[in-house]
Amino acid sequence: MATPPQLTPEQRANALAKAAEARVARAELKNKLKMGTVTLADALKSTSNTVGKLKVVALLESLPGVGKVKARKIMDDIGIADNRRVQGLGQQQKISLLDQLGK
Repeated sequence: MATPPQLTPEQRANALAKAAEARVARAELKNKLKMGTVTLADALKSTSNTVGKLKVVALLESLPGVGKVKARKIMDDIGIADNRRVQGLGQQQKISLLDQLGK
């Protein structure tokens, strides 16, 4: 396994800040999904890097009425791997998700 590049303390601090910012953005998106201010269709149509990097299972679990078991069952029915991210979904998979969840 290759070793990661050596970063200067400044580069490391910048990378950590960027990662923290991305986590906050994903948490805000999940909260908006939970509250209903953003729909699943809106999230799947989004070209935002925040949405694209989010795992599908986390996206589904953020929806009202969908828990861990239901999210994994939906993903199994459609044929989406557990480690798949939203940006890696195909068009048919997105359509199937919308059909199953009706949102």
